[in-house]
Amino acid sequence: MTNEVLVQAQDLCKYFKIGGGRMLHAVEGVNLEIHRGETLGLVGESGCGKSTLGRTLMGIYKPTKGKLLYDGKEVDLSKKKERFAFAKKAQIIFQDPYASLDPRMTVGSIIAEGMEIHGMYDEKRRRERVAELLDIVGLNREHANRFPHEFSGGQRQRIGIARALAIEPEFIVCDEPISALDVSIQAQVINLLHELQEKMGLTYLFIAHDLNIVKYISDRIAVMYLGSVVELAASDELYANTLHPYSKALLSAVPIPDPHKEAQKQRQIIDGDVPSPINKPKGCAFSSRCPLACDKCREAAPQLREAAPGHYVACHLV
Repeated sequence: MTNEVLVQAQDLCKYFKIGGGRMLHAVEGVNLEIHRGETLGLVGESGCGKSTLGRTLMGIYKPTKGKLLYDGKEVDLSKKKERFAFAKKAQIIFQDPYASLDPRMTVGSIIAEGMEIHGMYDEKRRRERVAELLDIVGLNREHANRFPHEFSGGQRQRIGIARALAIEPEFIVCDEPISALDVSIQAQVINLLHELQEKMGLTYLFIAHDLNIVKYISDRIAVMYLGSVVELAASDELYANTLHPYSKALLSAVPIPDPHKEAQKQRQIIDGDVPSPINKPKGCAFSSRCPLACDKCREAAPQLREAAPGHYVACHLV
């Protein structure tokens, strides 16, 4: 990992129209930097906007407000030529290896498709490149002539990884790439991603629910709640010195391998329901569920600020 910023979000917002003139605020005012060669973990409850943020950062969704910068330059996704060029630099590994592969295409065609679209290599070299990628992700070259339904879930996810690598991107969004896999297969995919990063200098945004896995693979971790980042720190720092009440509750739910320590651990239960992203509350979005909330929390939304070197938090009480 370097200090060079590869991907940057500046006040990034993504809203969806849902009829009746109403807007769903999926991502709200996110400021984020992802350094070249690092893995930034992104965690939070289901529906908090993790996947939407990931897809906005890689250009699948056009931001409603704010800026997306890549390697110091703003990416204008409204321009087809610029969006096409950015797609070669940023790719995604989808959550569901069953739904993300076209069942009517062979594995070779799936992996080669991006190379064809971007005019990379001649047909002979593309076939060679497909065989190389299958070797890299731990599959056999003969698998290129098979169809997705002939593979297990873990093998399909490896095909998805090979497809993402085919056009030689620098930035990959891993959108919960292991959540649909068995535990033993999860470890294989995580180790593969780690090896590929070291060999190719890749930069990851790793989205997941499993906080133990996020800690293992991530250099830094961002905690997201109702469309906004509420805490951001180095992986070890976040676990050792958690500041935001929401982050503390999330981490208290992580099981400890030692049964004695697990039995003595005190869970921090969050009462209430997540507010609607359509009618977001005034002030801090977590104030309706936070046991420490005061009047200031209900009146003004806290900004993400540096509470300690490299440790950012959005909370009035820290």
